[in-house]
Amino acid sequence: MKRINIILFIIIAASTITAQNFVSNVSKRGTTAAPFLNISQGARASAMGSAFVAVADDPSAIFWNPAGIAKIPGGSAVFDHTKWIADINYNFLDASYNLGNYGSIGVSFLSSAIEDMPVRTIESPEGTGETFGVTDAVFSVAYALNLTDNFSIGFNPKFVMQKIWRTSATAFAIDMGVLYRTPFDGIILAMSISNFGTKMKLDGNSALVLYDPDANSTGNNGQIPAYLQTDEWELPLNFRVGLSYQPFKNDLHQLTIAADALHPSNDYESVNVGAEYGFRDSFFLRGGYKSVFLVDTEESFTLGAGIKQTFFGNVAIKIDYSYVDFGRLKDYQKITVGVDF
Repeated sequence: MKRINIILFIIIAASTITAQNFVSNVSKRGTTAAPFLNISQGARASAMGSAFVAVADDPSAIFWNPAGIAKIPGGSAVFDHTKWIADINYNFLDASYNLGNYGSIGVSFLSSAIEDMPVRTIESPEGTGETFGVTDAVFSVAYALNLTDNFSIGFNPKFVMQKIWRTSATAFAIDMGVLYRTPFDGIILAMSISNFGTKMKLDGNSALVLYDPDANSTGNNGQIPAYLQTDEWELPLNFRVGLSYQPFKNDLHQLTIAADALHPSNDYESVNVGAEYGFRDSFFLRGGYKSVFLVDTEESFTLGAGIKQTFFGNVAIKIDYSYVDFGRLKDYQKITVGVDF
């Protein structure tokens, strides 16, 4: 219990220190790099309104709360496809394996799927004949451990990369989380910090230009190679506190209710709420609402469903779908395929 209190103190202290840089009356939207790190991963979690930090009982916990993979028995893997706005797609693959008394390990990889676009200039507005690509990617390795039967802690170091044409930016970050099964029957309390890491700065040949230091003078060299200066940008730091509650769970029916409070570095505070109903642990209905109390948000209600089929006694195949309303930006949808073994 003493170790648990120390770890909780460290997590809370770290979140308090980082929160001191947040300005509560300024949203700071659009002031961080790698905004794709905020896209919810896992159709199940998305369908529950992204209220998942205290649920975190499938491999997508690597994204939401790495402490959750310590509660997953055996091995598990999921592949998630997101049809994002503006014809942008993201693919997310993660897996975890329980090592018993040695804890649990997990890996995840997220990448974008964006078609190449034509290079347009003032002189050639219809295109120069060249194309350029855009890539977002993150790779992580997670570790989680059950310190007691009711308390877990997890860490998820990761490498983040963004690239556009001939410039790229990289960063290193870490996610940290704790999960506590309270003495109150069916209630779980959890906290996580995501994307605590270095800044990102675009560098590359696209920033190389020919510069004339004195355009008003003749006879000087007007073709001096120079680099455009780019600024460094923080990653989208996010602190979550969540509760989940199971009013009932038996062989026929189960119900999970969850709520997360979010404190991001690039937006106002908000709350996500969601629920999941399961029938015979085979068919699931989910719903939720995102960004409660958030001003000028486009996200709102979420819906989803899932099926689970068990083979050979210990192998389960899962397929989940989610629909998220995005206001004027219409919607985005997810499909996740998973396996437990």
